[in-house]
Amino acid sequence: MLKKITLSIFVIVVLAGILAARDRGQAAGRGPAQGRLGAMRAGFGVWFDELAEAYEQQDKEKMGRLIEDMRQRRQRFQGGMSGPDRPARPGTPDRPDRPMRPGPGRSPQGEADASFMASSPMPRTETEKKILQVLDDMNQNQRRGMMNVPVEDGRLLRLLTEAVGAKHVIEIGTSNGYSGIWFCLALQKTGGKLTTHEIDSRRASLARENFKRAGVDKLVTLVEGDAHENVTKLKGTIDVVFIDADKEGYTDYLNKLLPLVRPGGLILAHNISPRMADPKFLEAITQNPDLESMLHGQMSVTLKKR
Repeated sequence: MLKKITLSIFVIVVLAGILAARDRGQAAGRGPAQGRLGAMRAGFGVWFDELAEAYEQQDKEKMGRLIEDMRQRRQRFQGGMSGPDRPARPGTPDRPDRPMRPGPGRSPQGEADASFMASSPMPRTETEKKILQVLDDMNQNQRRGMMNVPVEDGRLLRLLTEAVGAKHVIEIGTSNGYSGIWFCLALQKTGGKLTTHEIDSRRASLARENFKRAGVDKLVTLVEGDAHENVTKLKGTIDVVFIDADKEGYTDYLNKLLPLVRPGGLILAHNISPRMADPKFLEAITQNPDLESMLHGQMSVTLKKR
């Protein structure tokens, strides 16, 4: 009972912060940014279930990830508000040097980003539509306990992979295949393949089912077992590496895979936050002159220079 009370107090504090941000936005005459608030409400139930599960299991790493995720969602939500305690946003009347360009759904106050953040991928083909439907179903019904990337990070994986024309993607941490299917959205266009590693047999089995129902199973090779050992068996050129597994192992994965990554290739790593990132990994991707790194939300994006 004490655990549930403590968890409930934490959730109340989070919600209070969200509502306070909304009220500040309304007081400033900028509206409630319903697009963002609606998006946060839609995902809050799943987030709360995952946090409760992590708390019961005393999984401090997962709790840290979920808390950081909610903190970032709140920051993004607040970013759509304005007030006397906030710096002026580019393109507002306070910044005449950068006038706002008109566009669909853009109000004079510059709240187009609310509808943009709530937007969904638009399928171009029936194949893409089928894959996106499976991803949506997984997001709604399988996310609990799977430690999947947020939807926006999945979209980023797809964009980066297709942008570099990837032929071979290596993923460390398959889980139920959610991020892998985002990769496959790109790989079915580039003619590439995904090699993904998962140590948990139950998750690996679920991933195989999801790859098959999304129609991308022929693009995927799923390797069960300890990825620290199995990645040493990889041969050939790698275009994109995605690391989303044991945080203390990130540096080892990097050291073993970097020699295979082609010049111009990418190394992506998830859960890169002050509470979760291994300092040794951060040093490895920021202090190597052969690499160029930046942080996007919870994901580090590292380019192997040409």
